[in-house]
Amino acid sequence: MVKYVDLTHTLHNGIPAWDLSCGFQNEISMDYLQCDGAAKFRVQQLSCPAGIGTHMDAPAHCIPGAKTIDAYSVEECKKACVVIDVSNYLNKDYQLSAQEIKLFEKKYGVIPNDAFVIIYTGWSKHWRNPEKYHNQLVFPSVSVEAAEYLLTRNISGLGIDTLSPDAGDSDFGVHQKILGANKFIVENIANAHLMPSIGSEILILPLQIKDGTEAPINLVGLIN
Repeated sequence: MVKYVDLTHTLHNGIPAWDLSCGFQNEISMDYLQCDGAAKFRVQQLSCPAGIGTHMDAPAHCIPGAKTIDAYSVEECKKACVVIDVSNYLNKDYQLSAQEIKLFEKKYGVIPNDAFVIIYTGWSKHWRNPEKYHNQLVFPSVSVEAAEYLLTRNISGLGIDTLSPDAGDSDFGVHQKILGANKFIVENIANAHLMPSIGSEILILPLQIKDGTEAPINLVGLIN
């Protein structure tokens, strides 16, 4: 018996984005009453940055010539999942350290090879308040030291329930380390608190954008 957990934020024009002035737009280009004949349709026109909502950064987002979104096979998008819960800190200035990961491993065991690691900070509780969630790009993040440690475990990717694993005033060293190692990043994860620390799987379903460096995704947790 498998339990499915929706880890995806719904897209609408009020969601938080990296630039608060630039987000998701869903406009009706033709509505039911405008249709002639018996068949009625509502047609919508979408406009958004590729990195909107719950989304995936491919290595090419930072690394020229690296792997793009469309290069991922379905098999590569299903991974064992580990959730490191640091929500007890819930501090806008918090940075995950390598020591915190080592404490997690002491309790739960070594992070499995090729696992997808979610950092649950609890910041996602502010999602419905875009200004608070954005917070002038000050939110919990991941240290470069922690990213380097995770790479020693050969993780497949890193996820977080904030706009970025990098602090907004940083030089984006975590992106450089993770994407530079041909791994991927998932940002703005929802409902990570519903996932166990170990023993689950993740299914990442990005829009198949040719040469895409980022893409909105459906993110699904699978708990046996």
